[in-house]
Amino acid sequence: MTAEYSFADVKKHNDNQSTWIVIHNNVYDVTAFLNEHPGGEEVLLEQAGKDGSEAFEDVGHSTDARELMKKYKIGEIIESEKKPVKEKNVDWTSNSSQSSTSQSSFKSWILPVSLGLLATIIYRIYFQSH
Repeated sequence: MTAEYSFADVKKHNDNQSTWIVIHNNVYDVTAFLNEHPGGEEVLLEQAGKDGSEAFEDVGHSTDARELMKKYKIGEIIESEKKPVKEKNVDWTSNSSQSSTSQSSFKSWILPVSLGLLATIIYRIYFQSH
């Protein structure tokens, strides 16, 4: 059975001696991870003792980061205090993601090609007049 905690329980763990964070109704003890966090321990300490779901998703953590989180999970928020989960998970297999990726790919090369053409035209005009 998974341990259950209230937000009052989590709130007590809000410093670098004991750092608990709630992400999507799951409780994580990230105290041991403070020094390893790529963004620095300050980012975790800002969310210590609180629900850091929105901040976690806003950063756009990788699949590897989400996998690593499992190691630090110690329980869940009690049923009566759970909040609706609004994850921003990207489904890499959906058609909308593929069209978004191809649009992004298109935009990433259209500017350099346009600048190259413009430079070629200016070069030819300049040397034809001289």
